[in-house]
Amino acid sequence: MKKIKYIILSILTLTVIVSCIDEDNDRLTGDSIEGGLVEINKAAIGYVVGDDGTYTVSGTVYQGGIQTNMVDIYKSFTSGESTSNELILTSLPIANTTISEKGTFEYSFKYEDLINGLLLDGASLPTVDSELNIGDFWTLRFASTTSQGNVNFNARTAKVSVGTRFAGLYSVIEHDYWRIGVQRSDVEWPDEMVVESVDAITYRVVEYFGAFDNNEYYFQIDSNDRITYPALTPSGDPQVGNNEPMTNCDSNLTDLTNVPCGDLSNLVIRDEVNGKDQLVMTFGYYTVEGASGAREFYQVLEKIVD
Repeated sequence: MKKIKYIILSILTLTVIVSCIDEDNDRLTGDSIEGGLVEINKAAIGYVVGDDGTYTVSGTVYQGGIQTNMVDIYKSFTSGESTSNELILTSLPIANTTISEKGTFEYSFKYEDLINGLLLDGASLPTVDSELNIGDFWTLRFASTTSQGNVNFNARTAKVSVGTRFAGLYSVIEHDYWRIGVQRSDVEWPDEMVVESVDAITYRVVEYFGAFDNNEYYFQIDSNDRITYPALTPSGDPQVGNNEPMTNCDSNLTDLTNVPCGDLSNLVIRDEVNGKDQLVMTFGYYTVEGASGAREFYQVLEKIVD
């Protein structure tokens, strides 16, 4: 008799547990608005400063007995700890489909579309993207209007992140080094160099100064794709190579007579087909101790594309 009581008690306990699980599931699905589920094709979009590019967001809508008739895309902008107001970017009609078929949408936009109407800390966003900060981003949210008139904001969003075109990993495809007027072809160069973004126009070369490791230096790329070397690092320290004053074609032309300057160097060669942009660079340093003399470097870096 006791065994029967225990069996009945176990069955009742299991029933209560299942009932509780079902009740929890009902909270997730039973009372939710049906229809309007959006799938984003690309949730991370890289915005390249200074490229004047056109970007595209696209996705699919899962259609059932309740159809999605419209997808509204909303935009907002975040910089540091501040986030702008949120405005509608566009509204995209979705054609009716048969049950189980997917509706699709696609929208292309430019910088002007992203900034229009947004206010950050009470001010409009910059009219030129070079004033943005690396790491700033727009968030795109998606709202679906169903055939029942309901509006669903989807959990999935797309992020348009501000970056720069010329950051990345580069291979060294040409190089030349002169030490106090003597060409040193025996000095080995690294196969690859890392270029990091600092801000919209400033880059940091990690680890190598020409052929020499345990160094770093900064350069800038202007709107005409010319490369320059600021006198100071972002922290305000003088630029150096091997702990000696850095030289460049603009300020120290007489110390760089064996390597190309002028129109032949310090320029960007863009590859609009394959993305293998090239950085053609001339710079050096001057050894002050003992009045030793100039070190001159010329290198061509080619971006490695995955």
